[in-house]
Amino acid sequence: MAKKITGYLKLQVAAGAATPSPPIGPALGQRGLNIMEFCKAFNAQTQGMEKGMPIPVLFTIYADRSFTFKLRTPPITYFLKKAAGLDKGSKTPGTGTAGSVTKAQVREIAEKKLVDMNATSIDAAMLMVEGSARSMGLKIAE
Repeated sequence: MAKKITGYLKLQVAAGAATPSPPIGPALGQRGLNIMEFCKAFNAQTQGMEKGMPIPVLFTIYADRSFTFKLRTPPITYFLKKAAGLDKGSKTPGTGTAGSVTKAQVREIAEKKLVDMNATSIDAAMLMVEGSARSMGLKIAE
């Protein structure tokens, strides 16, 4: 018989840097989940990734206080900032520009993120990435 699901939880954790300190500890602790079990499993799964890369994690919490988690791809903004070589986007998006990304970089980001997006084609995913770039104050160069 399948376990009874009591809830879901979303967290964003740096790759290879899961520790029981906040925000992970309190978020899992208040739900009665084993914090160290998650930290060890997460760090093991993300050891091949770039250290510090933000990884969204989706938890499925069961009635017997067990859980499963699924890793997602990093946010689009992370990839855009990395492609443009920036620490953060424009202070005045819409009027000022912080940098630029090429169509090839946008396509590469869209291909990486397609599995987590609600787009059916690479072209639709590219439009979403371009929208995120514009909202960050990045220009899309040909």
